[in-house]
Amino acid sequence: MEELLQSGLWGSRSALRAALQQLWFGRYSRSGGAALDSSGFEHVFVGEIKNSRVSGCHSWVQLQQLERSGRLNYLSYSYDGPWRRFPDVLALQFRWAGHLKPLGSTFLGSSPAFDMALYTLCHVTRPGALCNVTLAGHAAAVQTHSWAGAGQQFIASAYPVSP
Repeated sequence: MEELLQSGLWGSRSALRAALQQLWFGRYSRSGGAALDSSGFEHVFVGEIKNSRVSGCHSWVQLQQLERSGRLNYLSYSYDGPWRRFPDVLALQFRWAGHLKPLGSTFLGSSPAFDMALYTLCHVTRPGALCNVTLAGHAAAVQTHSWAGAGQQFIASAYPVSP
């Protein structure tokens, strides 16, 4: 948080907290209707089922909980990141309660706080774009997507991609 404060984009700790609250937990309509049915946090860390497809769900913690409860079935993986231990990056395909996620990705073994901090940093510095970073000496990349409306900006999605 201190690094973000030192950037000069926010005048105070309370302004930064308000901005983070809005970015991650502000509600907006992902379905295009009047109902405020989504938030960046819900999409990225919990996942959503919309139109019979899984959307978001980029948290290994959520994936593990869904699997333990018998509601998730891993189908395959297409990318295993460069690290020999955790955290790592995993791209995978799965079914959640019978609904397909054709391709998703997650940092594997990282804390949700780390994920949120990295995704926030990428959103702030490269909103709606690919953000290349180096983690533990290895190249990594995060894709962010923004959502704007009524003069406000939200994190719509953020997830790791193979560099």
